[in-house]
Amino acid sequence: MKKLFVFVAAVLLISCQPQKIRIACVGDSITYGARIKNREQDNYPAQLQKMLGKNYEVQNFGHSGATLLSRGANPYVRTKEYKASMNFSPDIVFIMLGTNDTQKKSRSHLADFEKDYSRLIKSYRQLSSHPRVVLLKPVPAFNFGDTVWISPALIAGKIQPLTEKVAYDNRCELIDLYHWFLDKENLFADKVHPTAAGARRIAERLKEFLETDTVSFNAEKALTINTKTKNFHGFEMIDSLYDSIPFHIVMPRHTAINKPWIWRARFFGHQPQFDIAMLERGYHIVYYDVAGLFGAPIAVKRWNRFYRWMQQAGLNRKAALEGMSRGGLIIYNWAVSNPGKVACIYADAPVLDIKSWPGGKGKSAGSPPDWEKCMKVYGFHSEEEALKARVSPLDHTREIADAGFPMLHIVGDADHVVPVDENTNPFAKQIEQNGGVITVIHKNGVDHHPHSLPDPEPIVRFVMKNYGE
Repeated sequence: MKKLFVFVAAVLLISCQPQKIRIACVGDSITYGARIKNREQDNYPAQLQKMLGKNYEVQNFGHSGATLLSRGANPYVRTKEYKASMNFSPDIVFIMLGTNDTQKKSRSHLADFEKDYSRLIKSYRQLSSHPRVVLLKPVPAFNFGDTVWISPALIAGKIQPLTEKVAYDNRCELIDLYHWFLDKENLFADKVHPTAAGARRIAERLKEFLETDTVSFNAEKALTINTKTKNFHGFEMIDSLYDSIPFHIVMPRHTAINKPWIWRARFFGHQPQFDIAMLERGYHIVYYDVAGLFGAPIAVKRWNRFYRWMQQAGLNRKAALEGMSRGGLIIYNWAVSNPGKVACIYADAPVLDIKSWPGGKGKSAGSPPDWEKCMKVYGFHSEEEALKARVSPLDHTREIADAGFPMLHIVGDADHVVPVDENTNPFAKQIEQNGGVITVIHKNGVDHHPHSLPDPEPIVRFVMKNYGE
């Protein structure tokens, strides 16, 4: 009787233990951990297991040389690792494939990429465990000049957009590892395979992804207007009109718990790596057109109306403002009028003084046609009146500093279009003199373009640290 009691107690104890979350890491030699000295300990799935702890079971199902393509040189679906990953009955599947499909012996079949990838996703979703399938954009390669082996150009120009389209069409979550490594060649053992440190960077990103707190939220339903959606780098984007003016709202697959959002000004879709990174972290990306208004009062009023609508839709009461080039005028002029609605500001090569651009009254050549438009939209009757007016962010540094929100500027020190010495440098100096908080990242020898950073991590960390809601 005592033995029976012990047996029953043991069974009950076991049955009460929480089930481990099973994670299958599917991929090629990068997942397998090729070229890593202590491969079994330091491949990315093994490092992810250590980071996540005992409540997870992470298994490595990488197969060196595997292709996504069924007609490729070494189809993953024909490997023993594929069968083992299915038998594992995973709760989560991370898939990183496509690198080997750029080799000369397989790339002729890239037209089948979407079809074959969709079939692979479907095979996992049909498992009884109904796993969460997450696609990973393959990391970049740096072996430029090789025409037979892995092609960096095809990874960038074909595999990345194809993977995004597959994610969009199959409603899969997506993680951009490509830009996460774009300026990290030092983390690659042979210009293709990440080192142990590179594998750790992958594992850290996936851990962050898994631990993001989310909430059920659908912005499209909350808007109560006719909308249509498009593909924005693998995410659903609402593309419609509000007050007869174009707007875009890109929706994350899962919304972060405080419903945060990035409000982007101008040049929507240009250098999108930061926006993509924030979508992965549950942020909405919002754009409302104020083109050709140069941050004038009419633009501020337009944004005020749209902001109220975003509040009705349920987004956070504070927005992180993103402005590239002339977008700097509207984000700062709106922030001056609405300081309590701003979480933080990321400005990239921003125009902060209309006299510099489009006026061209200093080092910049300016833009005469835009200067005429600018004076007109502000209601100036003469250039003399425009030059005396205090309407630029540079004229309101005390109010901006007093508002207390953190600011990040990224600038090219050789910018001849929006010279740093006429815009960010005097602006930052005045902000600091007035007790404000601003960080400036200088890109040595860089002109007005390219905007942003190859790897947006510094911008991401800045926004996430300072969102504060």
